[in-house]
Amino acid sequence: MTTSRDVDAPAVATLREAGTLAGTLRVRVEKLRAEADGVLSLSLVAADGCPLPRWEPGAHIDLLLAEGLERQYSLCGFPQDTDRWQVAVLRTPDGRGGSEWIHTHLRQGDQLRVRGPRNRFPLLPARRYVFVAGGIGITPLMPMLRQLAARPETSWRLVYGGRRRASMAFLPELERFGDRVTVWPQDERGLLDLDTALGEPEVGVAIYCCGPEALIGAVERRCRSWPPGTLHVERFAARDAPDAPDAGRGNLAFEVVAARSGVAVQVAGDRTIVDTLAEHGIHIPVSCGEGVCGTCETAVLDGVPDHRDALLSDAEKEAGTTMMPCCSRARTPRLVLDV
Repeated sequence: MTTSRDVDAPAVATLREAGTLAGTLRVRVEKLRAEADGVLSLSLVAADGCPLPRWEPGAHIDLLLAEGLERQYSLCGFPQDTDRWQVAVLRTPDGRGGSEWIHTHLRQGDQLRVRGPRNRFPLLPARRYVFVAGGIGITPLMPMLRQLAARPETSWRLVYGGRRRASMAFLPELERFGDRVTVWPQDERGLLDLDTALGEPEVGVAIYCCGPEALIGAVERRCRSWPPGTLHVERFAARDAPDAPDAGRGNLAFEVVAARSGVAVQVAGDRTIVDTLAEHGIHIPVSCGEGVCGTCETAVLDGVPDHRDALLSDAEKEAGTTMMPCCSRARTPRLVLDV
């Protein structure tokens, strides 16, 4: 018999002081399962037994862990299952500590706080789909593949790369999709043949990519000649800042006006917008702090943001109507935000 441990007490105490527990719910770890070497899947059910919120392929949740850790993981189960959520966690000993804590400390029956789901990586309508996954980047794509597999008329294929077969999660299920899936272990076949996987530019194709930054960057370069809006990517970490013409300007101070609150503050070069506003009683929900998850997305009413996130598309950044104030700054002396 499994007993229940409330393992997130330190984190909850800290988050309650910051006023960020709003919108969270408590879940229980129903099951832990090794999906591959270093990959652990968690089956999560509502602690009160109620149905969980519905979600669509591409969505992720925030796990509020012990010791003040908060991490984002893609939902990789079945969207129609409102009884449980599934996430898969790659153990990265040299990471920021979240995955190591989950692999080392989390047990069946433990309870956690979660926030979400949110979706900045939705499966959009297309005539044909190409999926490119690297390692744990397979997780947000699994629900998409299942959904498309239920539509026999839709054309799609997946190229899935990893260091070794033993380290690649969900292979038994993927094998059931037949020749639509190409498994590409690096120790057997070398680097992914992206030119063959992507083919020639074509209208009506949607390309979805998730994995290490090197893979995403390589796919982005090859998709420059494709029609705009073809490529959709999800990153697990913030990418390096682009080499813009004024990239050497540093973190200059600027003014932020919180329009709804009527407060104007000066953001110093070594401070973020969210931290500065919080010091004046204006709290913007924040999760990753790196511009990856989208929790803090805020509308821009005036001024030009200096986008440093890994989430907004080039078109969204050019429009400048929204930004991630956890990491982004300003290109103009003054920004007016809808907070």
